[in-house]
Amino acid sequence: MPCDLMLIAYDGSENARRAVEYAGRFLAADRAVVLTAWEPMARQAARLSGLSGVVQPEWMPDDEIEDIAFADAKNINSEGVRLAKLAGLNAEARTVECTTTIWNGIVEVADELDVDIIVAGTRGATGIRALLHSSVADAVLKHCHRPVLLVPPGRTPEPKP
Repeated sequence: MPCDLMLIAYDGSENARRAVEYAGRFLAADRAVVLTAWEPMARQAARLSGLSGVVQPEWMPDDEIEDIAFADAKNINSEGVRLAKLAGLNAEARTVECTTTIWNGIVEVADELDVDIIVAGTRGATGIRALLHSSVADAVLKHCHRPVLLVPPGRTPEPKP
């Protein structure tokens, strides 16, 4: 029996593409919202430069020009919707501007839409890298109160001797 609504977190990565494929293969839903979370360029620049407050640098476009990060998010999201439709899902587009973290944006939209399940790809980090850099998918799993389908990355074939 299909669920009413699934949310697919899509960032354009190979792992996200794989998650869309698996959602179409193993899940049925009346609707599938493909979500791409994004952060404005001014906030990214401030965060990367270590500034405590968000200061708009001189090189940033004014309010009448679309933020490059938003334009990129829309393009990525369109690709995700196209892939979801190819996977047999009744897909629709959604983007969210993150004010804190990407995972928080995903959880907030899932709560707002009252989705039945969240689908996300994982980076597949192991060892110390996994300890130092938890993934967005891991944070979604830890902080949401809904079922989550985490799709691990595909294995790279070993080279033949």
